[in-house]
Amino acid sequence: MILDIVTYPDPRLQQKCEPVAEISDEIRRLAADMLETMYAAPGVGLAAPQVGRNMRLLVMDPAAQDAEKRPRVLINPELTLSGEDLLSEQEGCLSVPLNYRADVLRKSRVLLRARDLDGKLIEEELTGFPAIVIQHEADHLDGILFIDRISRLRRTMYDSKVKKWLRRKKVA
Repeated sequence: MILDIVTYPDPRLQQKCEPVAEISDEIRRLAADMLETMYAAPGVGLAAPQVGRNMRLLVMDPAAQDAEKRPRVLINPELTLSGEDLLSEQEGCLSVPLNYRADVLRKSRVLLRARDLDGKLIEEELTGFPAIVIQHEADHLDGILFIDRISRLRRTMYDSKVKKWLRRKKVA
């Protein structure tokens, strides 16, 4: 089932998420729905708060659009960032309206520790684009959007555009 995606400035996107205590059938169903929603959007990652759930759960598939799908479900992910600063060029987000994109500094290497849907421990190193995707999605779990990582001037300009867009949307 395709879920509704929560968009900025919804306050739910600013909340720090709660850990998943138990991997239940409900969590498995939510993860499947999140993957379907992510692919339909289309996107490469989606975190639970983006579909209105306050829990530390995310899905991702950083494979290219035409490549074989490699979906990942990560529960209670913990990241250790290392390596060089890496410029994530024209980063975007399914929860940031108006197809807004900006350059964001990320780390080139991430050590990931999480659980899969079977409760199995995942420990691995991600580099390059997958490292960017996991950092972006994990930020959502801490109530951070990529627009929180851009300059104050660019953020102010973006906020003005969103306010105008929301006013026009109310009138229509």
